[in-house]
Amino acid sequence: MTTSTPDIIDLLAGIKPGSSLDRIRTQRPETREQAQKSYLALFEPATTGDVSLVERQVIASFVAGLHRQPDIFEFYASPLEESEANRWLAEVLKAEIGVAQAAGPYGHYPSGPLSVENTEGPIYRVSSTSREALGEKLSAGLEHAHLLVFHLRDASPKALQALLDAGWTTNGIVTLSQLVSFVAFQIRVIAGLGLLAASARRVAA
Repeated sequence: MTTSTPDIIDLLAGIKPGSSLDRIRTQRPETREQAQKSYLALFEPATTGDVSLVERQVIASFVAGLHRQPDIFEFYASPLEESEANRWLAEVLKAEIGVAQAAGPYGHYPSGPLSVENTEGPIYRVSSTSREALGEKLSAGLEHAHLLVFHLRDASPKALQALLDAGWTTNGIVTLSQLVSFVAFQIRVIAGLGLLAASARRVAA
């Protein structure tokens, strides 16, 4: 795969060429390539369609913040922070992430044996001040991202209708879901690589 964009997982995980983690990732070339292609499709698309690049950066930053990953948050939020026109968005995001923090997973299963695992948890709503600044569409996007991160069991047609009512298109909702899923996947991979690196250091010591 030829691209001017560095491998994002390698970049965020601090993987150096020729290192033990680089060799581990090289053993799964298709997985590595597909992860990078997913990043490029979501954050460097040929056309942004119904979800602007700024909206994509906001959603990704929010998801990273919900996972308490400051480095990954900064990666996605840095284009906002470096833009005079969008710097305010990063500040709003930081405030909302503080309010939206939770543990999870929460939610309810359909009636049956899994119902014993039903767990109550906070339902996040963007503050009135931030909602006024962000607008209904982006506010609804953040609330849905929080639902997918902490309340996936509660995903429903009603939740999708709330997005449509706020101005998201069907294609936009698909992109929103892909953004949340990809950043969560990326975080898990980087965490796993970090554990492997720590284990290798212990063995070497």
